[in-house]
Amino acid sequence: MAALRKWLLTGLLVVVPGVITVWVLGWIIGTLDQTLQILPESWQPDRVLGYHVPGFGVVLTLAILLLVGGIASNFVGRKLVSWGDALVSRIPVVRSIYSSVKQVSDTLFSESGNAFRTAVMVRWPHSGMWTIGFVTGAPGGELAAHLAEVGAQEEFVSVYVPTTPNPTGGYLVMVRKSDCVELNMSVDAALKYIVSMGVVAPAEQRPSISKN
Repeated sequence: MAALRKWLLTGLLVVVPGVITVWVLGWIIGTLDQTLQILPESWQPDRVLGYHVPGFGVVLTLAILLLVGGIASNFVGRKLVSWGDALVSRIPVVRSIYSSVKQVSDTLFSESGNAFRTAVMVRWPHSGMWTIGFVTGAPGGELAAHLAEVGAQEEFVSVYVPTTPNPTGGYLVMVRKSDCVELNMSVDAALKYIVSMGVVAPAEQRPSISKN
């Protein structure tokens, strides 16, 4: 029985990552293939070839993104994007959704953005525990004013603390910068450590933690 249990666990360790990878890739490709519906029916690959070939939607999506990016990178394109933003900002309800999504996307994908650029360790959820978070910026406006009152003019940073094994959910905390321990590891390595629930230890050397 011990040998059978060992073989079963070994089989799971070999098969599960591959199955999950194939499933995720299949879901992504299937979702992107839906973009083919924007083409005229006579141009759709399934109709031209006579059978379905998965992946054409990925190519079409990449082509659209490259085309839009190329147009938006020049002077005329930037003007068009600016006019489009101004038009959407005049539509009730839509403007609040669009502006929120745009702010998040600009922060995450812009080359000048600072989201998820630094992995840090913070005390969470209380002073006796540590967890990994990502610096997303600095508090501003009314938040900065209140933090200045309670923090005696200390510098605060906004830190996103993800949950495990699903890092898309988490908490936004504002902590003193001096209470953060900056890690000598990439964001990818830190995310891998979080998703694996601590099983896959980062290869990079991290700074030692001083006891306060």
